[in-house]
Amino acid sequence: MASNYTNTTHFNDTNYFGGSHAPDSVIHYTIAAAVAMGLCLIGIVGNIIVFWYLFFRIPRNKYTVYIINLAAADLLLLTFAAILMMVNINTLVGSNPDFEGNAGFYTFLEIIYDLSLYSGMYFLTAISMERCISVLFPLWYNNYRPKTLSVTMCICLWILGCSESLIENLSCTQEDFTNQTPVCTGVEIMTFTLSICICLPLMILSSFTLLIAIKKTFRNRYPPRLYIIIIAAVFIFILSVIPFNFLWFLMYFRLLPSIQDTLGLYFAGILTAALSSTANPYIYFIVGRLWKQKSSQSIHDTLHRAFKAEEDEKEEIKCEKENTSSNSGVTNSTSCDSDRTDNSHNTNTESIV
Repeated sequence: MASNYTNTTHFNDTNYFGGSHAPDSVIHYTIAAAVAMGLCLIGIVGNIIVFWYLFFRIPRNKYTVYIINLAAADLLLLTFAAILMMVNINTLVGSNPDFEGNAGFYTFLEIIYDLSLYSGMYFLTAISMERCISVLFPLWYNNYRPKTLSVTMCICLWILGCSESLIENLSCTQEDFTNQTPVCTGVEIMTFTLSICICLPLMILSSFTLLIAIKKTFRNRYPPRLYIIIIAAVFIFILSVIPFNFLWFLMYFRLLPSIQDTLGLYFAGILTAALSSTANPYIYFIVGRLWKQKSSQSIHDTLHRAFKAEEDEKEEIKCEKENTSSNSGVTNSTSCDSDRTDNSHNTNTESIV
């Protein structure tokens, strides 16, 4: 999305800086690109761990299906953001600044980057809305929700993200973007509508609904960890990514004062998108360890606890209270362990593949 206008083949165009290069700006952009690459590496490690455990080691439920796909989208985004930053560093200070003969490769990088960005936004919206619906309409959700809804939604959202990325990068080239062609204008309006007018209100609405649910239940018990994860991930995404989507829309209509601001917006947009994708796995780790007395917990246990079905989490909290208040702790612990085993078996049986 951000890279349509700021193609690396034009970074060193002297017209962009009023007839001369701006050495200070080049240094700043190079530093920003290097920082973004370092952030991407940290995020790649975290998302690989999350994807591995959720896909291969932890029984799946209707929510972990979304998280697996979100981790895959974040992993793609971070990987291709790091490659884009390497290309941009070469453009700014490398030996082949014009990146000659590689325009097709750069377009490919843009397509995959935008695909992962849009898909991640849709996965966040979908999981937050599904959790919101489960709070507002619990009877319908528990009795009539299709078992394959998570898988179907993820497939459709990948297709939607891919289609949006292809349309934007192939129908609205850098030249079309500069000339504000009717097709490019339509593409920009489409992306603005999907991100700002649809996804943003849905994420805000669902987050407020979950916050109200937390407030109502917090006096009686700890809120479900999944609520905390969704709210935190949505909050970080809204603060870091959505504002730049809005600014890119304004930039298309020449409402930004100078090209320096445009280049700065480009690097800041990639940096904040990388920050959001990097933060997600560490949110899972932190929330998974929350409210646990023992600090030494494996990654498997942490992630399993973070994405445990709400019914199992209620049972665990109930067992912990019983064990704390009862003198016969051995008997209660055995009973709770038996219940957890049964719940885990049921989750495995109803897992969405």
